[in-house]
Formats: sequence, C-alpha cells, structure tokens
Amino acid sequence: MKVEKISELTTNRLSVYLRCLNEIAAEGARTVSSELLARKFHLNSAQIRKDLAYFGEFGVRGVGYTVEDLRDHLKKILGLDKQHQLCIIGAGRLGTALTDYYRFSQTNFAVGALFDADPEKIGTKVGGIEIFDIKDFAEIVKKDKIEVAVIAVPAERAQAVLELITASGIKAVMNFAPVPLRVSDDIKLKTVDLTTSLESLSYFLAQPKNGNGKSVKPNVKVHRNQM
Repeated sequence: MKVEKISELTTNRLSVYLRCLNEIAAEGARTVSSELLARKFHLNSAQIRKDLAYFGEFGVRGVGYTVEDLRDHLKKILGLDKQHQLCIIGAGRLGTALTDYYRFSQTNFAVGALFDADPEKIGTKVGGIEIFDIKDFAEIVKKDKIEVAVIAVPAERAQAVLELITASGIKAVMNFAPVPLRVSDDIKLKTVDLTTSLESLSYFLAQPKNGNGKSVKPNVKVHRNQM
C-alpha cells in the first residue's frame, strides 16, 4: 500500500499510541476503542482515528481495534518490526549513559559500537561495547551495518562529526550536542537540546504567581528605540 508523506508530528503520535497499546496489552486487554485510549492516556480520540486512517482501516465499528493487530501494524509502520544497529560518537559521561540506557531498555535499537578520539579510551569497553578509534568510523559502520548514529560530543566538534557520519552513508542521526547543525536534505537529523529544555523550565519557574499558583504575564514595556 502506498502511503502519502506524513508529518513528523504524526509519527511522534504513532510512537505514543504504541506505548499506550503496550501498556494495555500488559493489562490483558484484547480490544480497545479510540475513545478508551483517549480517556485512559489523555489523548484525542478524533486525532487517533485520523492518524491511523493514513495507513488503512484497522478497527471495526462498534468493537474498536484488536490490540495485538494494531501493535503489529504500528511496529511495521514505524520500522520497529526489526532491530536497528546504532553507534554513539563520544564516550564521555553522556555517551556511556546512553550506552547503558540502550543496553537495558526494551527497544529495537542496539548499540553496536562506541567511538572516541581519546587514546586512553580506545580499546576499552562500556558494558561490553567496545570503544573504537573515530578514525576507523567508516570501516566499522560498514562492517557492522550500523544505521543510526548518535552524536554525544562537545558542541565545537559536532559539525565535523556529522560530516564524518554523512560521508559514511548513515542517513539517520540523533544529536545531543547543544548546537544547530548544517545537514543535507537526504539526512534525517533530530536534535535533543537538554540545555534549552531546562532553560525553558527555568523561565516557567521564574514567573510571578498569583494566589492560585498560576503564572502571571509579566508587564514588560519595550520602547520603540529598543526594537
């Protein structure tokens, strides 16, 4: 079946639906309606039906969706019906923490290799995963059929690392470096900026509150000569 191009917001929601279905399946449910999913997980039932309709008719009117069948469909749509090999560039605190996370999390992503430029780290292991010399990146990516790269290096090195990844043929990249990166159109790049997210939370905490504990919009005047 040919599927029209859909937005990243839609694919993000499909991932949420899958997690919800996994929880329902663990409770022993065999069928579920969009209304029940919406009530239980604070979702929008109309949005659920619209998102699923992009890919076909999965439910039965008056009955709902078969949980196992819908889970299988979503896994296939999201490419989670097979395991993906990923590598992490940067074997510092963040890189090793991410390695441990993917080792023990029940996901379809497995860490195949770690890379670093520090001679003292090269050849050592993190949870059984070997740290390789970044100079051997292209060779190992090809040998181990790595599909996803995770950037966990300082901001000033991130662009060079991305260019190395691009040259190796990897098309899916997750960036944890707090810096915007230039990328070609055929590469899918997702940046997780922890600093920006925390600063946004800090802004919320800094706002004055009224008697009900709700934030009060600050009364800031901007003069024309400041604009």
